[in-house]
Amino acid sequence: MDATAADQGTADRPTLDAAEVEAHVERVRTEGWSVMEGVIDGDLVDAIDDDLLRLERDLGIVPAGNLFEGRRTTRIYNLLVHGALYERIPVHPNVLPVVEKVLDPGLLISSLSSISIGAGETAQPIHSDDQLIPLPKPHPPIICNTMWAITDFTEANGATRLCPRTHLADHSPDLLGSHDSIAAEMARGSVLVWVGSLWHGGGANTTAERRVGIAMNYCAGYIRQQENQQLGIPLDTVRRFPRRLQELCGFSIYNGLVGHIDKQHPGKLLLGTDDEPSLVWDDGRAADS
Repeated sequence: MDATAADQGTADRPTLDAAEVEAHVERVRTEGWSVMEGVIDGDLVDAIDDDLLRLERDLGIVPAGNLFEGRRTTRIYNLLVHGALYERIPVHPNVLPVVEKVLDPGLLISSLSSISIGAGETAQPIHSDDQLIPLPKPHPPIICNTMWAITDFTEANGATRLCPRTHLADHSPDLLGSHDSIAAEMARGSVLVWVGSLWHGGGANTTAERRVGIAMNYCAGYIRQQENQQLGIPLDTVRRFPRRLQELCGFSIYNGLVGHIDKQHPGKLLLGTDDEPSLVWDDGRAADS
């Protein structure tokens, strides 16, 4: 199934109620992670799986050849430029509400990529996703990442390995060290969500099958995104995105200040949206009058 055909399917619908969303948020707060079982429709999972194979073939994707990205792992970055199929991922109604509560509604897309761990791959070094950000630990969540299971995730095929509660540690892991971890096993169509301070890493694949996931990563609206969404996605592509997706890409203003362009709203200035800037300075001036 190609991306065009998949886009004609029914819209994604929420299946989690408010109590279930809160339960996942609380687990992320206390343990650093949670697995949302079976929250992605099987047709969408099938479409993504098929299209990733097409992209790997058409783009000539091969493993990067380094220990961190994997010598037998293929990754496709910047997926939002590769068709409307991938536009459904950042705004999925079962996943985004959880991440919005871990961070806040002003969050941004940090990166969207695929990770296909091939047979014989070794384990990725245990790391935290905020390890390069120079903030003392522990600190409030600034990154919240998710892994969509496009195939079943098992301990044998390279399920993401987690070190529970390490998001509360006062330091980051030694990338060359050995750390106790558990496998985040989950069925295809499930989503693992974790806070960026949690120690984790891709597992070793000792099977003959590939383990495929979508890394849908988010960050707080006040820090720099891992992938530059504003420059990496052509404006003509962004203009056809739903408004919420445009906001998540950074065509928005965080807390009445961060992201404006000469006091203009980036959505209106660059995309022609109807947004008007509501800046903190203007609020102050109104209060003085």
